[in-house]
Amino acid sequence: MRVIEVIIDGFKSYAVRTVISGWDESFNSITGLNGSGKSNILDAICFVLGITNMTTVRAQNLQDLIYKRGQAGVTKASVTIVFDNRDKKKSPIGFEEYATISVTRQIVLGGTSKYLINGHRAQQQTVQNLFQSVQLNINNPNFLIMQGRITKVLNMKPVEILAMIEEAAGTRMFEDRRDKALKTMAKKEMKLQEITELLRDEIEPKLEKLRTEKRAFLDFQQTQNDLERLTRVVVAHDYVRCQEKLEQSAADLEGKKQRQKDLEESAARLKSEISHLEEDVKRVRAQRDKELKKGGKAQALEDAVKKHSNELVRLATVMDLKKSSMAEEKEKKTAVEKNVSELEATLQEKTQAFEEIKARFDAAKDDLEKQSQEAESKEELLQTLQTGVASKDGQESGYQGQLQDARNRATAAVTEQEQAKMKIAHLEKRIKEEEPRARKAKEQNADLLKDLEGLRSQAQKLEKELGRLGFEPGQEEQLYQKQSSLQQQIRGLRQEADGLKRKVANIDFNYADPTPNFDRSKVKGLVAQLFTLDKENTQAGTALEICAGGRLYNVVVDTEVTGTQLLQGGKLRKRVTIIPLNKIAAFKASAQTIATAQRIAPGKVDLALSLVGYDHEVSAAMEYVFGNTLICADADTAKKVTFDPNVRMRSITLEGDAYDPSGTLSGGSSPNSSGVLVTLQKLNDITRQLKEAEASLHQLQLTIASEKSKLDHARKIKQELDLKSHEIKLAEEQISGNSSSSIIQEVENMKETIAQLKTDTAAAKKRHAEATSDVKRIEKDMKDFDNNKDAKLVELQKSLDKLRANLTKNAASVKVLQKEVQGAQLDSEQVSGDLSAAREQLQEVEVAIKAQQRDIEDLVKQQSTLQETLDGVQAELDDERAKLHGFDDELHALEDATRSKNARIAEESLEMQKLGHQVERFHKEQQSAVQTVAHMEKEHDWIADEKENFGRTGTPYDFKGQNIGECKSTLRNLTDRFQGMKKKINPKVMNMIESVEKKEVSLKHMMKTVIRDKRKIEETIISLDDYKKKALQETWEKVNGDFGQIFNELLPGSFAKLDPPEGKTISEGLEVKVSLGKVWKQSLTELSGGQR
Repeated sequence: MRVIEVIIDGFKSYAVRTVISGWDESFNSITGLNGSGKSNILDAICFVLGITNMTTVRAQNLQDLIYKRGQAGVTKASVTIVFDNRDKKKSPIGFEEYATISVTRQIVLGGTSKYLINGHRAQQQTVQNLFQSVQLNINNPNFLIMQGRITKVLNMKPVEILAMIEEAAGTRMFEDRRDKALKTMAKKEMKLQEITELLRDEIEPKLEKLRTEKRAFLDFQQTQNDLERLTRVVVAHDYVRCQEKLEQSAADLEGKKQRQKDLEESAARLKSEISHLEEDVKRVRAQRDKELKKGGKAQALEDAVKKHSNELVRLATVMDLKKSSMAEEKEKKTAVEKNVSELEATLQEKTQAFEEIKARFDAAKDDLEKQSQEAESKEELLQTLQTGVASKDGQESGYQGQLQDARNRATAAVTEQEQAKMKIAHLEKRIKEEEPRARKAKEQNADLLKDLEGLRSQAQKLEKELGRLGFEPGQEEQLYQKQSSLQQQIRGLRQEADGLKRKVANIDFNYADPTPNFDRSKVKGLVAQLFTLDKENTQAGTALEICAGGRLYNVVVDTEVTGTQLLQGGKLRKRVTIIPLNKIAAFKASAQTIATAQRIAPGKVDLALSLVGYDHEVSAAMEYVFGNTLICADADTAKKVTFDPNVRMRSITLEGDAYDPSGTLSGGSSPNSSGVLVTLQKLNDITRQLKEAEASLHQLQLTIASEKSKLDHARKIKQELDLKSHEIKLAEEQISGNSSSSIIQEVENMKETIAQLKTDTAAAKKRHAEATSDVKRIEKDMKDFDNNKDAKLVELQKSLDKLRANLTKNAASVKVLQKEVQGAQLDSEQVSGDLSAAREQLQEVEVAIKAQQRDIEDLVKQQSTLQETLDGVQAELDDERAKLHGFDDELHALEDATRSKNARIAEESLEMQKLGHQVERFHKEQQSAVQTVAHMEKEHDWIADEKENFGRTGTPYDFKGQNIGECKSTLRNLTDRFQGMKKKINPKVMNMIESVEKKEVSLKHMMKTVIRDKRKIEETIISLDDYKKKALQETWEKVNGDFGQIFNELLPGSFAKLDPPEGKTISEGLEVKVSLGKVWKQSLTELSGGQR
């Protein structure tokens, strides 16, 4: 595209229309004299191309471009350039079909610029796009190379040189387009964000709210329709029922009136009959009294019967007392027998222990005596061997004496064995003779012995069963006695607690369970019931009452929910203040403040909270009541701590005077509730004791209930055991009384004697062996002594010393055993004494039982005699009464008839009352039905049109096909629901939601459009970047080749080129490099001015 014609009119020095045409294809310069307008031609071309920098066209503003600034009558400047557009490859985008393109720019004095393309008005941006599409951008910095720009160009940085290449390539337009696209995309993104925020923050919440209101409105409409339908059904049903009452036959009323009349006549008749019966009763009684007056025999017989009956009752009472006393004695006997049995077992154990200790003591004592004799013997032997003289007269000295003694012991042992053998032989002979008789006797007593063993086996089983059950005589009586004691204690505590409760009636807090299965542990009670006051703090009771004030009677609960339940459903009898533990804002004085107060008056100041005891779970309530008040011993202390600047807390003296930091003083007299806390503490203690006693009683009753069956079973087994013991005793007496048993016993004794003799023979044989051993040892010692006297004496001395040491040690052990024997003997004697006393007590009890048994037998005889007398008198009385029986029967018959008629009168009177009420109710129901029907017809005008369908099958008023009771219940629920929904629904919601939904759809459509445009812009930017890179590469290659050829032509032998900086690409910049000959210059400053 090239210039073929320029038309200038009113632009700068061209006052009139000037047409310059016939431009050469190779045109590249303008020549002419000074002032001929050469520069204005260039300025005109720049003007049309859309230059914005006025200094380039040597003007300050657009007005300077009009001929003589419009003062010569020319008020408009216009320049038109006609371009040849036949080369379609280089045509502007969108103008390929035009052979020529004319671009006109006009300015008017005081106005704005106007562009025309091919005679049509166009926007400046359209004109710029046209030129930029063919690499013509007048506003590029280097579009015009003015005078003095060569050096600046050569000194440009690589990025600035790259910009010149971009201008030549026309990619600057792409950069502008790209920047505009990015700005447009940013605007689109902002618009998208605005739409999203509008949807999220305004449209969607509003739409959700409207949809909720719409659902509520539709539900309301459905409820309204159901309400109307059920209302018609229920009203129709009530209308039909009222009509039925109105149509009820009057015959019922007449029947009731007739029945009333019949009942009145019947009542009059019955009263007349009763009066006749009463006259007959008087007559019969008069006859009976007349018969009774003939003699007082019946009365005398009745008195005698009464007297004898009373005497029998007295004897029965005495008999019961005697039997009770005897039962107690028998129980006492059982206890004593048990005690005797236990003492016998204990005595047996003690005796056995004594015998065991005694045997050990005797054995130790014998050993000690043997050791003593051995020591004495060795000492005698040693002295004899050393001196040759015995220490005791009449004894043989030395080994000879010991040898003789050992031989004597051996001889005695042999003799004892021989005698034992003879005795054994004799006894065995007798046993052989007597054993057949004993065997025969055993066969005769075999059944008795077998029965005895069976009884003993059964008794042992019963004893084991009793031991397993843990039966103790008197255990049940002890349990019942303890139960009676606890019941008496509980009655006393309740009476005492009731008395204290009357003194402090304000603490009586009662309530009903507000909900089913309500957990009463959530209600802790009154504040006054939740803390304790120790005895040492009792003097502070008045002060604590003043401190708590009305809060003393506040009710403490776990949460505010429980408090609300109590207030709404607890049926409280009086107004109360409730303290919820989870909500109460308790304030407790700091430890520092309390410490300061206690330093001011040591020992006279305490925090009220520290004087009371309480559970941890109610600590918040206690801190709320007592946590911010000091209790002081006297008024002076209270003044000091209250008004101290580091304390400033409310204080109360023990007398009840209250000091407030604000300067208020109250008190001077005891409060009306004085002593309440002390009484409350007593009540709390008694209540605690009562709970403990009731818990103990409950546990005891459970124990009695659980032990009853076991005790009954044990008592039954004990009775069986006593019976078996008695049977065993009888069997033993029967066996011992038999003559053949003595033969059996004699044989058994002989066998025992033989066993003892055999034991003695074994012992004698052992002693014989020991004596024989001693003989051999002594003979050996004598031989050794003869061979080596001195060594044997030393050995004897050592043996003697060792024996003496053992003798001393064993003597101490024997003394210890002796003390144990004495202690065991004392224990045995003590138990023996107790056993004797118990046996004496048992004899006394048996004597008392026998005496009471005789008394009971005497009483039985007296009862028998008296009963016979009573029977005789009673028979006479019955005969006498039989005479009067006729009168009595007649009187009874008359009285029964009178009662029957009176009862009938009462029944008929009651029936008459009921009939009267029914008639009255009938009139009222009829009147009410008339009013109800009239009211229904007036209130519901549709009744007149629909009443023919009431109750008809297949219509909405089919009463048989519907449960009217359920309909009425549903109607009530729907009415309540309708009234509640009527206040909450939005009647305009249907119109409102439609407009908001349309707005939502519009915004979402707009958002989709913006997203689509954004995506297209991003795609365009990518394609423009690719196109820019391609165009820049082509332009660089073309410019680089031309640049080198031009320089070579101007300076042969030289070459110039544009290369990217080292390590970079052309998109990052270009540098001018010159080669002069074969030398590449690193800097253009080395060139001359002309070369540059």
